[in-house]
Order: sequence, then structure tokens, then C-alpha cells
Amino acid sequence: MSADVPADRPAPAVVQLLASPVHRYVGRPADGPAPAPPGELVEEIQLRAGLGIVGDRYFGRPAHREASVTVIAQESLPAGADLRQVRRNVLTVGIPVDELVGSVLVLDTGGGPVRLRVNRPANPCAWMDVAIGPGAWKALRRRGGVRCTPLTDGVLRVGPVRVEVEEPGPGQRP
Repeated sequence: MSADVPADRPAPAVVQLLASPVHRYVGRPADGPAPAPPGELVEEIQLRAGLGIVGDRYFGRPAHREASVTVIAQESLPAGADLRQVRRNVLTVGIPVDELVGSVLVLDTGGGPVRLRVNRPANPCAWMDVAIGPGAWKALRRRGGVRCTPLTDGVLRVGPVRVEVEEPGPGQRP
């Protein structure tokens, strides 16, 4: 089923992409994050089915296969916040990603469709109050994006995106 865009929602797009080789939020939030490596915001990412984003810190790690790609809606973020603060991989606009748990999100930015199984919410952590500002952790609850497994190989690019949402059929894994 294709996602129709309500009149009050912007046209679907991929706004930012992040593939970071390092985990920046280690230790206690009061100590602050580790420095960002250069080039973690990119214009395109390559995904591998069941493995994640090539070059990302969670690529191919068994403990993260169900959550190797994280998607968040720009509409959920406080003004001025982006992927560098929330540590998600794909920032979209015009797609209600938090409502898609249990479905398959299909995104096509021009290189062919990429299918992502939306497994569960990506709950925010206390780091959000440090990285974005006081109150961000609470504000992002139930709006922190979703954790996904790539079901197909493909490429996502910044720019307009064609969106489809596949609901699970009888006997299919949600």
C-alpha cells in the first residue's frame, strides 16, 4: 500500500543520513559525549540485508541485527536538533515512523526500493538532555524513532523519497 500524504504533512523526504564508525555516548551523560568523527553525516548510505549500514558502528554485529538501522521523524525533534545529537541513522520528514512498528517500511530515494522491517521503538536515553538540552529525554518519549532490520540490499540518499508501508500478513512476523 502506498502512503498517501495528508495535506498538512510535508512531502516525504530523507533529510539527513548518519553512518558513524564510533559509539559516542559512553560512560555517564554528565561526562559528555566523545568527539564526533569527521564525515559521519553523509549524502548516501549503503544497506546490506540483515547486516545494517556499511561503515556504521553496528554493521554486522549479532547483538544489533534487529536494530541495525534507526529511523526518526524530523517532526519529533526539538528545533535545531539533528542526527548528530540523537544518534539515529535516517532522518525523515513527512513519514510518521513511530506509528509503523510491526510493518515493513519501503523507501526509494531513486536507487530502488529498500525494505526495512520496523521491529520496535527506539527509546531515547538520558543522553538526550545533554546532547540536545534539558527536557529532551522526556520530550522524545514515544517519539524517538524506530529500530529496523534491512530486508534488502540498497542505497538511500538525501532527498525526496517514495514511501510504501507493508502490513504483516497472517502468520508473518510483525
